Amino acid sequence: MAESESRERITDSSGVAVESALVGEDLALRYPTSDETVVECTRLDIPEGAVTALVGPNGSGKSTLLKALSDHLEPAEGTVTLDGESIQSYGQSELARRLGVLSQERESPGSLTVEDLAYHGRYPHRGFFDNVGEADHRAVERALELAGVEHLRDAELGQLSGGQKQLAWIAMVLAQDTDVLLLDEPTTFLDLHHQFTVLETIRQLNEAEDVTVGVVLHDVAQAARFADYLVALRDGQLYDWGPPEDVVTEQLLADVFGVEAEVRHEPELQVLPKRALPDDHT
Repeated sequence: MAESESRERITDSSGVAVESALVGEDLALRYPTSDETVVECTRLDIPEGAVTALVGPNGSGKSTLLKALSDHLEPAEGTVTLDGESIQSYGQSELARRLGVLSQERESPGSLTVEDLAYHGRYPHRGFFDNVGEADHRAVERALELAGVEHLRDAELGQLSGGQKQLAWIAMVLAQDTDVLLLDEPTTFLDLHHQFTVLETIRQLNEAEDVTVGVVLHDVAQAARFADYLVALRDGQLYDWGPPEDVVTEQLLADVFGVEAEVRHEPELQVLPKRALPDDHT
């Protein structure tokens, strides 16, 4: 992973220095078709070598923020840096070698096989006219295994269920073999077993290979279990950031999710929902 003296450092709640791979500063995010600011954020950090989960209700700005962090949405104001350099200073192929992205907006021919899709993740690592090499084969086999879709390698995407397609796309982004991964709701369409499989794979990549991960998740309890840091968003603004044991409180669950819940910290962090709060509870 590239190093830069300009890389910013922050501290967690214990005062321990945290080095960030991705930093957004003074962000105002709007879509080209609208003058409305969707997200405003003074500072957001995706710490290096950690798993950071973005949580919040629908419409809170999680996916929009991820688009800005992955250079799929240029900020109206503010900057995003990757390894201390403006993300817009990277060429397209160089950025794709450093940063893997699984978005919700993706299309591919239904006749494409799962294995072919995984090989698409290798394009940033080859010249335009280069043939597939041994490193590509190894990366694709590893990705298919990690995503649990080896048995589907010859299946066409058009023949797959929603959950199987999701796992095939995850295999593609894993085959990209980057130091940083940004994943927008990777557990969508998946049953509980496969949700845990994906989250455990993310954790395994982080712990074994020091991959930095930013992931949008709907389930705050899952996020608290699997992530090192949480980013909680409400109405397009940062509500809180930090380790799950600091961020996940009964007040946050009420303010951000509109839910009355009990939070227990022993033997591990648990969220026990009780009831939905009325819309005017604040």
